[in-house]
Amino acid sequence: MCSEEGGGRQAKKRRGEARMGAEPLLPKNTHTHTHTHTQPNSPLILGLQPSALIDHVAKIDSSLLAQIPGERGGSIPVAIEELEHILNEVKTHILSSPPDPSPMRTMAGGSVANTIRGLSAGFGVNCGILGACGDDEQGGLFVSNMGSSGVNLSTLRTKKGPTAQCVCLVDALGNRTMRPCLSSAVKIQAEELTKEDFKGVKWLVMRYGIYNLEVIHAAIRMAKQEGVFVSLDLASFEMVRDFRVPLLKLLQSGDIDLCFANEDEARELLRDDENTSPEAALEFLAKHCQWAVVTLGSNGCLAKCGREMVRVPAIGEAKATDATGAGDLFAGGFLYGLVKGLSLEECCRVGTCSGGSVIRSLGGEVTPENWQWMYKQMQIKGLPVPGLRQ
Repeated sequence: MCSEEGGGRQAKKRRGEARMGAEPLLPKNTHTHTHTHTQPNSPLILGLQPSALIDHVAKIDSSLLAQIPGERGGSIPVAIEELEHILNEVKTHILSSPPDPSPMRTMAGGSVANTIRGLSAGFGVNCGILGACGDDEQGGLFVSNMGSSGVNLSTLRTKKGPTAQCVCLVDALGNRTMRPCLSSAVKIQAEELTKEDFKGVKWLVMRYGIYNLEVIHAAIRMAKQEGVFVSLDLASFEMVRDFRVPLLKLLQSGDIDLCFANEDEARELLRDDENTSPEAALEFLAKHCQWAVVTLGSNGCLAKCGREMVRVPAIGEAKATDATGAGDLFAGGFLYGLVKGLSLEECCRVGTCSGGSVIRSLGGEVTPENWQWMYKQMQIKGLPVPGLRQ
């Protein structure tokens, strides 16, 4: 067994006991507005997403991809004018999709937001989001979507300016091409974080990003002072390839307790080594992190904690409509397993059920029907099905 209580014992002794109290969370930030209308208790899991993001997800015919700049399948930043042009073009290129009630979905997006929303809505875990949204229509959508999923918004700041947006174009095979508009979007800065943001939190969830490195380091520093565990997702193989040195420093600092990498990210991490296999990447990550996980798409995942290593197959019953959010929801399921004290293998199995639930419809938000599908899969596998909010 390699739960927080077991495998993380030494880390806890070194860094101080993780706090699980329920003190009221009152961020001391005089520059911006914070949302205090949700749950008064401190979140158990806090997600750092410096910029709130709205995703516009549409299933389109591939002829549209030929008309927009950049390669298919990639993620290339665009200006707001280009984003609005693409959204306009989408209307005439939408693929009919009978099982999906809406061929285009607009929702709160971003890897961390996907994980946090899933943990809150599907697993009933008290979660919060730490970041900033604009005072525009998109900012209101982000607040509404996350709030209605039960996410604690007391550490989300509202600033003057635009909220980040991203168009996610999904082809008939479920492959996605992304065009984010981030350049002028509001974001939370390192100096705006306070110790109050981390009071009572057990886990801090983050995504690696070079443009957010300053706020990432500041958040880790404050989290560790409060005895909080830190989880890091490696974001994308491009991010690992282009900014590998600062990532290695972050991993080698010993402050990252849990790391998630997919197969491509894992390969880039070890690109100078002879052996770049997922197993070799898992070993490397496990040297620096208490828990290490490498996801393998349709081949499941590998995970290691201490001397224990497991390989868990993907869930066979999941039909892929759109792969958006699969890794994010896997992470949510794995974290749910950790806070419930499940074994390493069980954490992975919950992760595969959760990741399998989101790919059944468009976007990174799981539909109510697909949460029911996930609960059924968990029941079949003998895993504890989430009850009421914890």
